[in-house]
Amino acid sequence: MTTPSERLAALGLELPPVAAPVAAYVPATASGGQVMTSGQLPTVSGELVARGKVGAEVSIEVAVDAARIAGLNALAAAASVAGGLDAIARIVKATVFVASTPDFTGQPQVANGASQLFVDVFGDAGQHVRSAVGVPVLPLDAPVEIELVVEPVGAR
Repeated sequence: MTTPSERLAALGLELPPVAAPVAAYVPATASGGQVMTSGQLPTVSGELVARGKVGAEVSIEVAVDAARIAGLNALAAAASVAGGLDAIARIVKATVFVASTPDFTGQPQVANGASQLFVDVFGDAGQHVRSAVGVPVLPLDAPVEIELVVEPVGAR
């Protein structure tokens, strides 16, 4: 049986460093047998991969990729508190915020960029409940932001 870190490597990915907070909060914390992350943006090396609203400046394809990157950043934050990627037993919930135009209704499709990553890395344990919410603006003009709740190994 392969581990989540082995599956991540097979995808050609690695966990990035945990993104530094842009305000007064921590990237992730543990409470009640779960690890929760703060909202994670689609950044690579500290830079947003896209800016703007989905349905205007940002295409659906770019937004899906941005959600995948934000999901990877959320996994890094969760793993930093859980004790590593392989110390995450399952993904419990993902909340995906999509900065979008008022007429854009494809938030679930954008969120699938992250959801598919979680399933690819954790298999059945990556299946999760989810909310995909359209919002008028996100921090730094990011097109997507993701929060995770995960269950660490041995938390039950």
